[in-house]
Amino acid sequence: MDFDRYQKEALRTDRVPARQGSDDVLSLIVPMLGLAGETGQLLSEYKKHLRDGEAHRLFKERVSEELGDLLWYIANVASKFDLTLDEIAVSNLAKVKARWATERTEPLCFDATLPEGERLPRRFEVELVDVEGEDRQRVRVSINGKPFGGELTDNAYDPDGYRFHDVFHFAYAAVLGWSPITRALLRRKRKSRPLLDEVEDGGRAAVIEEGVAALAFDYARRHHMLEGVSVLDFQLLRTIKDMTSHLEVKQCTTGEWEQAILQGFKVWRAVLAARGGRIAVDLDQRRIDYTGPAEADQARSDPSP
Repeated sequence: MDFDRYQKEALRTDRVPARQGSDDVLSLIVPMLGLAGETGQLLSEYKKHLRDGEAHRLFKERVSEELGDLLWYIANVASKFDLTLDEIAVSNLAKVKARWATERTEPLCFDATLPEGERLPRRFEVELVDVEGEDRQRVRVSINGKPFGGELTDNAYDPDGYRFHDVFHFAYAAVLGWSPITRALLRRKRKSRPLLDEVEDGGRAAVIEEGVAALAFDYARRHHMLEGVSVLDFQLLRTIKDMTSHLEVKQCTTGEWEQAILQGFKVWRAVLAARGGRIAVDLDQRRIDYTGPAEADQARSDPSP
């Protein structure tokens, strides 16, 4: 039996049908309460199974029965909201695939057809050096030996390591193939396509990327800076997807965003612990890796002449 047929047949047995042209609260609340009640019944059957083990001989049959009742109520609620189970199932599978999908046959490349000077480098090395400022720590960043932007502080009353947050932009570039901040500071904006440059590489996109980094950092602060964390809250990922829904990075799944954030924080934690370091960014492998202390730090710690 297919979903459409089941939904139509189930509706024939509805004892509280919706009244035509009426906002009938009762016809909606009854099946929704039914969903809650049947979920409780399913949990009750599992409780009996845990308590009685094999003595609960009807466990599988009871689970099937409770799931059937849940399906009836789901179909009833769907009908009353003018939804079809088939549409719901298709949409749900698409969402689940997007949530967990991280593999691609080829990495995303949003600038493949543009001149080389407007393309993000597929591989580059970053060095972050923590230096003493007049009143607080500052980070000096260079890429392939060339200065990258200005020196950064934590921009906070209490030091929290946010001065190293460029690591997150590099992680977005590596895993997602997207980072207006990295593109701007590397002078790889796509000026040969004026509208593309304005929308994708302009100030609004850069502010959104900074917002994503700040949002993820606030989330991480409440979760031990993602130490030992392998799965992120879906609501966080959905919010990020909503923030970037009008940009080219909308092609990336929530699963890919999750990997970009987790990789970024893994490297950030290593950089923070060492108060600087070297990073390898590889857009083809979709990876960002901490490769060791910054050369300046190594030189300070090397006693040899």
